Amino acid sequence: MARVSVSIGSNIDREHHVRVCLDALAETFEALRVSRVYESEPVGFEDGRNFYNLVAVFESDWSVGELQAWCKQLEFANGRRPNSPKFSPRTLDIDLLSVDTLSGEHDGVMLPRAEILHHAFVLRPLAELLPDTRHPVTGERYRVLWQAFDADEQPLWPVTFVWRGRPLSGED
Repeated sequence: MARVSVSIGSNIDREHHVRVCLDALAETFEALRVSRVYESEPVGFEDGRNFYNLVAVFESDWSVGELQAWCKQLEFANGRRPNSPKFSPRTLDIDLLSVDTLSGEHDGVMLPRAEILHHAFVLRPLAELLPDTRHPVTGERYRVLWQAFDADEQPLWPVTFVWRGRPLSGED
């Protein structure tokens, strides 16, 4: 079994879509752990409401291609259009961040995902869940990467979010 991390984001009916995604992950994969939910302004475009973002980690024996296809299928089932622009509002965005220590292209997917090192809304919840895990390319621990990140340029803040009757605190 490989440890898989995914980022989850939504800025259209945010609470609903995040819950749908977490329910699907919990029903499909083993040992699901979930970060706190963070709110952030859109990055790369100005037309849209703030996003809810979080990271989930789970165990899977699926191939990278199978994981990617599952994420895309869930996005499309929740109203994401296949040809929507990269920087646009979205109901659900699920990105494969890492699969164990894989690096490079696997089944057409680049791992680890570059956004880990460039976006606070990815790195902060990832560092929260896996503080001592090392980035597969840089070798730095996620906690250290977050401490060195210039978060002033990409502000985000934790929000109260309840899933399955429990507040998400990052300690699930």
